[in-house]
Amino acid sequence: MDTILVVGHNLRVTHMFLYSMRLINVKALLEREELMEKGKRVDRRAKVLKFCDDEVTKYAILSHRWTEQEVDCDEIVELAKMDKRERDEVRQRDGYRKILDSCKQAKKDGYEWLWVDTCCIDKRSSAELSEAINSMYRWYENARVCYAYLHDVLDSSFLVEPNNERYANGWPEWFSRGWTLQEMIAPSNVQFFNKEWRAISDKRTLARTLQKITAVPEHILVNGLYGDRPCVAQIMSWASDRTTTRVEDRAYSLMGLLGVNMPMLYGEGKKAFHRLQLEIIRTSNDQSIFAWGWDGEGVRTGNILADDPSVFRYCSAMELIKPDEFIKSLSLYMPEGELPSTEDDRLGTFPITNRGIQIWLFLCPYDGSDSVFGCHVALIHWVHQWPSTYT
Repeated sequence: MDTILVVGHNLRVTHMFLYSMRLINVKALLEREELMEKGKRVDRRAKVLKFCDDEVTKYAILSHRWTEQEVDCDEIVELAKMDKRERDEVRQRDGYRKILDSCKQAKKDGYEWLWVDTCCIDKRSSAELSEAINSMYRWYENARVCYAYLHDVLDSSFLVEPNNERYANGWPEWFSRGWTLQEMIAPSNVQFFNKEWRAISDKRTLARTLQKITAVPEHILVNGLYGDRPCVAQIMSWASDRTTTRVEDRAYSLMGLLGVNMPMLYGEGKKAFHRLQLEIIRTSNDQSIFAWGWDGEGVRTGNILADDPSVFRYCSAMELIKPDEFIKSLSLYMPEGELPSTEDDRLGTFPITNRGIQIWLFLCPYDGSDSVFGCHVALIHWVHQWPSTYT
């Protein structure tokens, strides 16, 4: 693999990998496991992981629910060098069997390379972890196939109705996790497998059922986020009921879907979601980012930024409207002479300064109050069929 030289401020010369995606060599890992299974000598120098270019390499990728028995990067690399007791402990973990079964499926499908997040990222390096998380949406998008492993599904067919007796949320746990949202949307080819690695179905075939489970529109599931992207509030709504182990990951897991990048700062808590919104504002004039907390009634006070994706729950039916349509809707509330021009750049500009966010909106008294105001934003809510007002 090629490297490039980087000279730091302290004049030390370091090496930086040109390709940042570490992939499992499917053949090498399966051959190593076969030798271990038979008790034969294993070549400790054999490499099971390699850096590759995700733009040109044909690879499969795994999407799954993490457990407490996963195998990390160092363990998968150093497995052959461990003593027998330590090696057997790793090989008996559910996480290791999951990697093996993924490799077997990849080999069956004709893929030489596989990416699994548990062992293909060296999480001891904060720089590598940050780069991986910022690249992850692209990695799933570029994969030739994504294996969605549903560890709590025993049947060989997919549920068409919720099962509240078996699952806490009515559906397999995979559908309640934050990271699996982008892992479902980004790849064009998602294949679902049950606990025993029997194929259940694929994303395109199940699109209608998946829409019912996840609230992601069927056309997004089939075609991805190409073309006209949904508004920010609608994308946020898809994550409103999903959970992550780390609170920061509720923000980080949405970066790819929202088309932004930012450094990882684990320990910042809910500030991560504030930073995410600020990054969106810097690159977009989508006013729906301020539409959180909307449920058709009530008054919202406090910070203009949301604390959590859950407050976008009722935004799934929102869409942006064109400036001329928005201005036309304002004629219901304003004299024609006071209506803004479609050329007025203030409608789509809200710069961030050291004093906060500067935004130009149209206010109207809320329910006859002289101290509480509603503001008109360029959105339409398709449940109510009218442009939206927020307070």
